[in-house]
Amino acid sequence: MIEQIKTYLLSLQANICAQLEAIDGEAIFIKDKWKKLNDKGSGLTRVLANGKVFEQAGVNYSIVHGDYMPVSATTLRPELVGRRFTALGVSLVIHPRNPYVPTSHANVRFFLAEKDGEVPIWWFGGGFDLTPYYGFDEDCIFWHQSAKNSCIPFGDKIYPKYKKWCDDYFYIKHRDEQRGIGGLFFDDLNKDGFDKCFAFIKSVGDTYIMAYRPIVEKRKDTVYSDNERQFQLYRRGRYVEFNLIYDRGTLFGLQTGGRVESILISLPPKVAWEYKYQPKANSPEAKLYEYYLRPKDWVDAN
Repeated sequence: MIEQIKTYLLSLQANICAQLEAIDGEAIFIKDKWKKLNDKGSGLTRVLANGKVFEQAGVNYSIVHGDYMPVSATTLRPELVGRRFTALGVSLVIHPRNPYVPTSHANVRFFLAEKDGEVPIWWFGGGFDLTPYYGFDEDCIFWHQSAKNSCIPFGDKIYPKYKKWCDDYFYIKHRDEQRGIGGLFFDDLNKDGFDKCFAFIKSVGDTYIMAYRPIVEKRKDTVYSDNERQFQLYRRGRYVEFNLIYDRGTLFGLQTGGRVESILISLPPKVAWEYKYQPKANSPEAKLYEYYLRPKDWVDAN
């Protein structure tokens, strides 16, 4: 299991980075191999910074081992208490320079939890989601149609279920706001055996860049002003708030003594907060809140 998944994840990471470099046209990813003490894990963190298109892009592969599952994993699954674990995955967050290009996030991961004398427990998780600053219906439809297409071979009920899970998960409770327009999110996937679950993970992982790249290429040369840039920086603050307060992957990494530099590559290089910010009525900024950041059926409603 582990070797099959590792081979796929490293290939996925390489493909995504190559395509992002091709879009940017100037900057390239640095490769940072790392290893934890006492053979508790290793990884390959790739980071592109100060590009023409991408202000920062982090694509991280890691495999880590632990003697016990952290609270972030056992709170919802008490049967995991007392089990040692192996976790591996690819996670990424792309922060574009142009405010008309949305931020995107994706991850695919695998967990194996073991305890002497008991049957191992394994599962997959992952998904991808989109966070626009200025919305376009055609981009939202294309993103969600791509997400749906990745699920279709595995059953008609998969996309609606994981789309709703994504909307529910990427909700910033203290702001009463969605983080973005969603996509797919799932966890604890082990139904119907390893081969089918692994095939689904590969479908989701491979679809991400095919869904994101056309949107970036369509919007990357859009002219923008300082007003749009400042709104982008303000909205990036929501990304920081969600990742540090709610994101299970971030919490898992920090609670297991993970490599902080790799865990926090999800955070944008520049961000701003403003006290009691309110968008102007009938502005594109107001439309983001009133229209795009409200869950809707982008595919079947159009």
